[in-house]
Amino acid sequence: MCKLRILVMVWLALLLGAGAHAQTSGGVNARELSGNYAFSFSGIRGNATVASAFAAVGRFTADGAGNLTNGELDTNGVGVGSTLTAQSFTGSYSIGADQRGVMTLTGLGGSLKFAFAMLASGNAHLIEFDATGGSGTIGSGTVEKADASAYNAAHITGDYAFGAAGFDNAKNRAAIAGRFTSNGTGTLSNVAGDVNAYGTDYPMTFSAASYTVSNAATGRGTMHFAFTFGGAPGNLNFVVYVVSAGKFFAMEDDAVTTATPLLTGSVVQQQTPTGGFTNSSLDGNMVIALTGLSACGSGSEVPKAVVGLLTANGAGALSLTYDENYCRAPNSVSDAAGTYSVAANGRAAIAIGGYRLVAYLVKANQVFLFVSDANVLFGPGEPQAAGSFSNGTLKGSYAGFAT
Repeated sequence: MCKLRILVMVWLALLLGAGAHAQTSGGVNARELSGNYAFSFSGIRGNATVASAFAAVGRFTADGAGNLTNGELDTNGVGVGSTLTAQSFTGSYSIGADQRGVMTLTGLGGSLKFAFAMLASGNAHLIEFDATGGSGTIGSGTVEKADASAYNAAHITGDYAFGAAGFDNAKNRAAIAGRFTSNGTGTLSNVAGDVNAYGTDYPMTFSAASYTVSNAATGRGTMHFAFTFGGAPGNLNFVVYVVSAGKFFAMEDDAVTTATPLLTGSVVQQQTPTGGFTNSSLDGNMVIALTGLSACGSGSEVPKAVVGLLTANGAGALSLTYDENYCRAPNSVSDAAGTYSVAANGRAAIAIGGYRLVAYLVKANQVFLFVSDANVLFGPGEPQAAGSFSNGTLKGSYAGFAT
């Protein structure tokens, strides 16, 4: 009996030890990444002499113990090896005590390494982490929990707003923002949008728009727009990965040329008020974060970044306080006065000083936004919580990323 008890105890110890090893092989916080996820990534691929835009969208399943399965991604860019279509992959990950992690994807003609930081929501921010010797891919993106029950076209119904930006193969920048209504069977109607094409803003007149969710196992699908802008015809084809019925990531999968930029962004369900949007849909503080490209004195182009606070009164008047950095010259502007007008479909025309901006509302005080100038500044605007702020407001753990 004693020998049996000893054998049972040894067996239990070995079993529990193996279980503990499985749970910690992905780091002490491996369980924070568990379930289905979709991701979006954009950046630059190149070396010391040549660089070009690169983007990826996809999905994977994390087991909570350090393993990635059922991975699939699409990439687009310039040059040999930049384009992958529905490419399968597996991988591994590890998350440390401070919720920072490292992820490796394999089965892509090699391996890709990313560093990431977990958010309280279970989502993550990431950067690619494997450039070496002056060559590689540099960029950032987001990973978000995905709802596999939404992996079919019927779940994509109602009103949506969208926004995307990127570069062509000559590093010219473009951005689009707009909205549509989906019927759940693949047809998009009531489509409206604007494009800043390399510094010139055009309204887009749509002649056709459709979508598919072609893979019920991965949430992969496509989205197509046919339109005219400035009298010229245009087509945009995107590959999409579903995050939920209310959101999906989108990457343009057309060949990248001087006429076709590589756009990446997202589509988010629009919370349209009864009767449509009005000026009162912008009625408080909204934080904006924009990036673009600026020409400096020598003719060279450098990144431009803007963060700020847009305050609207709900009746067509607003002010903007912001900080910007470009051409190695940071600058701050306070309380620049402006006006705005919101259409029923959520399109907002904004004028501040000599600048024109176009926004499409997702809901009250949340927008996709671009500036109608040669910098092609683009980014989100999100509602700021009510109340006053001080140093004590920032307390606790935060995760972030920048490119």
